[in-house]
Amino acid sequence: MVIFSGLALTAPALAQQGDPVKGEQVFRACKSCHQVGAGARNGVGPHLDGLFGRQAGTIEGFKYSSAMKTLGRQGLAWNEFTLDQYLEKPRAYVPGTRMSYLGMKDDRDRGNVIAYLKALSREAPAADPTTAGAERPEIGSAAMHITGDPEYGEYLASECVTCHQVSGRADGIPSIIGWPREPFIRALFEYKTNVRSHQVMQNMTVNLGNEEIAALAAYFGSLDPQ
Repeated sequence: MVIFSGLALTAPALAQQGDPVKGEQVFRACKSCHQVGAGARNGVGPHLDGLFGRQAGTIEGFKYSSAMKTLGRQGLAWNEFTLDQYLEKPRAYVPGTRMSYLGMKDDRDRGNVIAYLKALSREAPAADPTTAGAERPEIGSAAMHITGDPEYGEYLASECVTCHQVSGRADGIPSIIGWPREPFIRALFEYKTNVRSHQVMQNMTVNLGNEEIAALAAYFGSLDPQ
């Protein structure tokens, strides 16, 4: 059953109305999860190169939710209209999405960021978007060089899964299932060193060492969203 075909015909001219320069400012909030432009790679979210016209849930090597893959097979493709709807209320448009973002209420912001994405997404992604980017100085670099033990990570994860769903759903608490290793380790170190301000996560990570963090990254990265 194709349920999304033809939606572009009713799409508002958001991209034409939007300001890509202002959209770049809006997109800064998205950069922690998504890359776009020349050489973009997958991170917590898929890269956005070639986005317009792409069938939802189809980048090889990225761990999409079952909900996103199902809607893609049913005909959901990304264009100005579908992106506008998704960005406004991601969980309402794709129930079961892994994206924890609550939504962008201001239609001008959505129009601007769509215009920005239309310009940048014409670039080509990295030859292998699933590989890590260039190494950079950062607090979690030592752990990133450790091959984590997923079985040890599963043992350590018992407290994590009291909040984060193993299914990969993000109903109020961000999904951490299927995250690539680097952003997962980076995030835990940012909580551990108080770069990120969430009291529970700061308490959970303060006593974790490099081996433990690498193991957790290996375990959660090995899981597939349902």
